[in-house]
Amino acid sequence: MKQDPATDGPTGFSAKFAEPVADYLQFLQLERGRSENTLRAYDVDLRNLGQYLKDHGGDPTLKQISVDMLRDWLAYLHDSQISRTTMARRISAVKNFFAWALKHKLVETDPALRLAAPKKERRLPHVLQPSQIDRLLSPELNQHPSQVDSASTTATDQAEPEKNDVTALAVGARDKVIAELLYASGLRISELVALDIADIDFERRTLKVLGKGNKERMVPFGKPAERVIVDWIRSHRRVLASDQAQDALLVGVRGGRLNVRQARGVIATALKSLGDTSASGPHALRHTVATHLLDGGADLRAVQEFLGHASLATTQLYTHVSVDRLRQSYRQAHPRA
Repeated sequence: MKQDPATDGPTGFSAKFAEPVADYLQFLQLERGRSENTLRAYDVDLRNLGQYLKDHGGDPTLKQISVDMLRDWLAYLHDSQISRTTMARRISAVKNFFAWALKHKLVETDPALRLAAPKKERRLPHVLQPSQIDRLLSPELNQHPSQVDSASTTATDQAEPEKNDVTALAVGARDKVIAELLYASGLRISELVALDIADIDFERRTLKVLGKGNKERMVPFGKPAERVIVDWIRSHRRVLASDQAQDALLVGVRGGRLNVRQARGVIATALKSLGDTSASGPHALRHTVATHLLDGGADLRAVQEFLGHASLATTQLYTHVSVDRLRQSYRQAHPRA
């Protein structure tokens, strides 16, 4: 697959398009409370259009952009062989942007109104079996700390093996929290790394999570997750944490809050070590816990609330219902089963 055009590095499209885009992103941030990840995605998608218009469309003003120009841009994206999912996201970003521009009288007509998005690819992440989860969360995970967060292994560190052992144990204990808590709570990876210690209610075994759209929800977790969290906080966190970490639950070897890339690397390494799954990232654990909840008889709306989905339709598309559970429900409910 070819590289997605105009997404990497700074772009040089003109202020004719850049200024209204900046105003729109500020509107999304201040008035709609969109997350940093959402703003970044909109920025990338709209910059892609702006760069195309400068390079291929004569660098028009916002009012000069026509539906034909937008269709030419879509043809360009199609020729670049980007995925249907990315294409649909780009179209959605542009349609929302021009709807905002029309409302604020920056354009006289909406050129994106008649743009049609391709059907999204509905490829669901691989679901781990319970036996795979058992191996993933076994004590052996502590023996293989994340390679992504191994910036501490310098020549100086090699001269201090005792210090290295303590650090390795701390990293292993932290990685255990990441894996155990992702499966216990179904959190998005960005939600996980944003957790503070104060967000944990040990008495009720719940997490206070700030999700998409700055919506707060309470998420339960089980005793196994509680055990590894307590062990991490009491015995290992202080080995890694500096003042920079403040109240962050998860910290990196440099002392600050663990970031999304590092946490993603922890799970990627752990999943790869299983050797018998195509799952490669933290989203697979989110999908797995949702599937296991449904297979265990959980109500779909309860799973929706658990995952923090705004729409039940999203949960229906996101979760996988096993054939065995479907057959069992049919036998129990259908009069002529």
